[in-house]
Amino acid sequence: MQGAHAAVIPDHINIGLIGCGIGKSRTPAMHMAEAKAQGFLCDYNLLDMDDESRADLSLSDMLDTVEKDGYAGVNVTYPYKMKVISLLDDLSDNARMVGAVNTVVFKDGKRIGHNTDLWGFAESFRRGLIGAKWDDTLLIGAGGAGVAVAHALVQCGVKQLSIHDMDLERADNLVDHLKKTWPDMAVRAVGDLGQVFASHRPDGVVNATPMGMAKLPGSALPTDYLNEKMWVADIVYFPLETQLLKDARACGCRTLPGSGMAVFQAVRAFELFTGLPADPNRMKETFDTFDL
Repeated sequence: MQGAHAAVIPDHINIGLIGCGIGKSRTPAMHMAEAKAQGFLCDYNLLDMDDESRADLSLSDMLDTVEKDGYAGVNVTYPYKMKVISLLDDLSDNARMVGAVNTVVFKDGKRIGHNTDLWGFAESFRRGLIGAKWDDTLLIGAGGAGVAVAHALVQCGVKQLSIHDMDLERADNLVDHLKKTWPDMAVRAVGDLGQVFASHRPDGVVNATPMGMAKLPGSALPTDYLNEKMWVADIVYFPLETQLLKDARACGCRTLPGSGMAVFQAVRAFELFTGLPADPNRMKETFDTFDL
């Protein structure tokens, strides 16, 4: 890339992922392979807060440590996407709108929080469910990832959005938040999934809870509620074949795995960390090597 505004390719950067139960994350490989393809070295470290060596560390301690160690930034995942906000100096417009952060960039002595989940899910949703009907959608999970997914669904054209969370107050808060941001959107909180499916069946369902992760096995939706006319999306990607997606395929549903969101959020995060655009196809190829 030539020109006065060409990005400077670094020699070496350190970045990481802070979360719990993240040992099987594919994010490090995607970032490191993309950096290598672009001619520099990236060390991407898993900073699993479930590790015994970090038992006495708080999220604040971990951020202080990596910033002091010269990291370019960190990704942040479950259960810290909302908790991290109070530890930051500023937020991007996306992060402020969503109210959750999954990418923190250290720059000029400041910590800037970004949300790449929104764009990541929207890109995956548009590309992975071409031709599907999604006017009426059920979102399960109103936490940090759920908020980003909710905004993405609205931006993708969902007309009726029902939101379920085990914590009904959290679902109500997300509904209020969406109505302020998107006043023309038809959105509601639902406490009883059985009543939802008894009255009408949504076009599709998105699981935005951690249910289905290796450390939280199971499914966020009973199999009885599925049928072949629905599509089912999951944002969990380790394991890639969650119990929900396995059940959905068995019922004949069209499915969307969490891999797309994982790849596209990483594409955007890579650019934030390095100032360099990433190749989505190349990052997906790296992601897919885990399935070989």
